[in-house]
Amino acid sequence: MAICALLLRLAFFHSVPADRVTRDGAKSEDQKTGGYAGSESCKECHEDEYRLFQESHHRLAQRGAQPKLEAPAFIPDRSFDFSGSRVSVGKTDSGYFVTADGLDSTQKSFRVESVIGVSPLRQYLVGFPGGRLQTLESAYDPRANQWFDVFGAENRRPGEWGHWTGRGMNWNSMCAACHNTRVQKNYRQSTDDYRTEMAESGVGCEACHGPLRTHNEWQKQFGRSGQSDPTLPHWPKERVLDNCGFCHSRRAELTGEFKPGDTFLDHMRPTLVDASEIFYADGQVREEDYEYAPFIGSRMHLRGVQCSDCHDPHTARIKLPGNWLCMRCHDGSYTNAPIINPVGHSHHKVFGCGADGSMAGVDIGSYREEGIKETGGQCVNCHMPQTTYMQRHHRHDHGFTCPDPELTKIAGIPNACNRCHKDKDPDWSAKYCEEWYGSKMQRPSRTRSLLIYAARRNDSAALAGLVDMLTTNDVPYWRAVAAGLLAPWTSEPTVRIKLAQALDDPEPLVRLESASALDSCALEPQVAQALRRHLSDPIRAVRVAAAWACKSSVETSSVAGLDLSRYMDCNADQPSGQMQLGAFFFARGQPEAAVQHYQKAVAWDPNSAVSRHDYAIVLSSLGRAEEAIAELAAACRLEPTNAGFRFELGLGFNEAGQAGRAIECLRAAVKLDPSFAKAWYNLGLALSSEGKTEEALDALVRSEAADPRDPRPPYARASILARLGALEQARKAAAKALSIDPGFTPAAQLLESLR
Repeated sequence: MAICALLLRLAFFHSVPADRVTRDGAKSEDQKTGGYAGSESCKECHEDEYRLFQESHHRLAQRGAQPKLEAPAFIPDRSFDFSGSRVSVGKTDSGYFVTADGLDSTQKSFRVESVIGVSPLRQYLVGFPGGRLQTLESAYDPRANQWFDVFGAENRRPGEWGHWTGRGMNWNSMCAACHNTRVQKNYRQSTDDYRTEMAESGVGCEACHGPLRTHNEWQKQFGRSGQSDPTLPHWPKERVLDNCGFCHSRRAELTGEFKPGDTFLDHMRPTLVDASEIFYADGQVREEDYEYAPFIGSRMHLRGVQCSDCHDPHTARIKLPGNWLCMRCHDGSYTNAPIINPVGHSHHKVFGCGADGSMAGVDIGSYREEGIKETGGQCVNCHMPQTTYMQRHHRHDHGFTCPDPELTKIAGIPNACNRCHKDKDPDWSAKYCEEWYGSKMQRPSRTRSLLIYAARRNDSAALAGLVDMLTTNDVPYWRAVAAGLLAPWTSEPTVRIKLAQALDDPEPLVRLESASALDSCALEPQVAQALRRHLSDPIRAVRVAAAWACKSSVETSSVAGLDLSRYMDCNADQPSGQMQLGAFFFARGQPEAAVQHYQKAVAWDPNSAVSRHDYAIVLSSLGRAEEAIAELAAACRLEPTNAGFRFELGLGFNEAGQAGRAIECLRAAVKLDPSFAKAWYNLGLALSSEGKTEEALDALVRSEAADPRDPRPPYARASILARLGALEQARKAAAKALSIDPGFTPAAQLLESLR
């Protein structure tokens, strides 16, 4: 079937955080938790640090139910309605309970096994079969003494991946690793269950410092000797950021074995700005993206700023309030930081500052009370705007972006001005920005954002800019973003060559995205050789990306092949992981094995249009046309505005001999996307086969206009015109096809026959 020729559009990674999976629960060589002593063991020698840490959000990231903390939420009993479902909470002699709709949509009472978080919200975990803990959608806000639905008005239903009973809210896979210390997920594929273990509940001292048992033992024996402690690690500065990034990132897990001191990209692949809407085009967070990726894309990170420069490592709170924190560096004390006058720069009132912007003489205590109320002059409110997640959790963007109302007008990117001045429009904000900052608004970040916005719309005008961004941008993050965005243009030889050259970039993130962009495209020998060379890259994430790009032929017993297998095992408890396995086996010519994994992916997430689409490709390859059409039809129902799915369903109907339904689908595809050249081309062919000549010629002309580089539409038009006896027009159309591709034999033969 023609549908089989379509490439699988499965990314090598998925974007939800995930954790380690071992093959059938096999334990790692020393179980990795044996060297951990627990946070209590640190108290004796590090009393001050322990005191600060004890009440931190890290310490309380996960805990058992505690009467002092839980009583206000569960006593007295109460009931409420969320999205049409009744929820009740209360306490009995055996513990705290939540009654809600279970997997079969009937009301059940669930005992609270554990609690995630302390403020601004608390989520409750309940036990499920197979060693699972599930995160309830009913959460508690201790500040307002109020229960609420973390999904808001989404009304997720039982059976959906994202419902609280589904795999999208499974603690073992989605929450455990970041809310606890040294988690071993221990998922078993054969039985689809978990034997999850951890060194300590909550984010303990060793979650950041690594296992300390040998340190404690050495200190007890030699601590007063004056000798240098050989058990203490000496990490380079960037490893500290990697430690924070392990939890504070949206990423795919490669091993499930990260420990403090490890390199981030040896265990994770971060989600970056890409062709999706996960981030805004300027890098601002949109979905729940956390802090790591925006931060490594910022100029603050480029200039050497680290998390601990602003945050106390033991409380995780900022070291100074409001502008006091920013002005530690932006007062001329650091050569890397431009001097900022907060009054003149913000054009807003700044508490305690005179016209010169000096905060000298301002008492920090009074600033904490009054200064933070003046939001307009707060640096963070313009450069670290807040987004609310889970209905109650306000988080600052760590990309340090600049407000630009013009980007709002053109690309729908939010700006800090209108986030605050909600009663005004972007034109109002743009007027003041131009008045206050003038030519400074024409900053490189605006050009970059508009380039990414164009790339997301498949505008070929973005191509040259992306290549320039890949080769010249001084921030590695944005070079990596450019590499990823170039993937749709890998049919261009120049793009493939540039990506192959970027495989030798000194920054592994750029090599990683370049390898991924070269996946599933026809490669020249020198490009293929460059890609295979990185099967032995020193960074695991790059090796895995290269192995995935070479998945049809990579030797599974090689280092990269084993890394890839480990990565796929690591994510096998999620639908996206099953899709990866399906794509792997399909690429290696094992469609029957691929079907089993796609079946599981669809069963685990029946509302995923992408799963059904890719499953249909495999079914089609096996000659199971009716099943393939059914899956594509389901994908179209799930994503009714996806022109690509309509197009492929049209191809499926055409192969099944249902020309009328094929034409219907192809018409729908071009209506959804009038620039869809392939859909116009296939529509023209289908209309011609049904004798609708004029409509066919019109469709082919539209295909030519949408993609002037494809010789097939003018050739098809020449063939139709020749049958109609319009020989001169046919000759011109055939000649046009040859001018596009002089080696296009069918057009040459047709033109010769018309002489």
